[in-house]
Amino acid sequence: MNRRKLARKLRLRDEDFAAIKSAVAEAEGRSSGEIAIAAIGESSNYSFYELLAAVILGAVAFAVLLPFYGDVAALLDRLSWYLPPWGVSAFYGIASFAVIAVFFLIANIPAIDRLVVPRRARSRMVYARALRHFAESGVYATREHTGILIFISYMEREVRILADTGISSKVEQAEWDRVARELAAGIKADKAGRPLPRYQSNS
Repeated sequence: MNRRKLARKLRLRDEDFAAIKSAVAEAEGRSSGEIAIAAIGESSNYSFYELLAAVILGAVAFAVLLPFYGDVAALLDRLSWYLPPWGVSAFYGIASFAVIAVFFLIANIPAIDRLVVPRRARSRMVYARALRHFAESGVYATREHTGILIFISYMEREVRILADTGISSKVEQAEWDRVARELAAGIKADKAGRPLPRYQSNS
């Protein structure tokens, strides 16, 4: 998903990205922090959870069909020239596999992904992806270690803010987490650039 498409999904314009930076700069206390923004579609592909949910749904479909074995056998017998002894069993297997395959395909829809992937797993992956981007993008490599990363993950609807040691010594991570929650709420409410409450400094 490219930045332009993702920005449309997040309902963010260029001025909104600038407003987010300004809001975090205000929360940081107008220091010399160097702020970077990253926005991605999702922090992981979550294939394990999607496949697990699809298999469970396929098993449920199989269980629902079991009481109708006689009716299914009669229907297949009418629709075919010859129904082998294993025909009904094959139909049940194919039907269950079809349910698994179809659900696994549509599970990539963000709304469905948020239903099948546990919230704790989503949060863990967003944090891990934010850390990875923090390192790979060089945000940590500022001269005075004052880099700040605002990491937005669309599918999980989460915002993470990571600050380098020059900033984290002044502002506790709990405060950045609070600011991140404010930003996430603002994005959901189409108010991404709204002013944020000031932070509580360590000093």
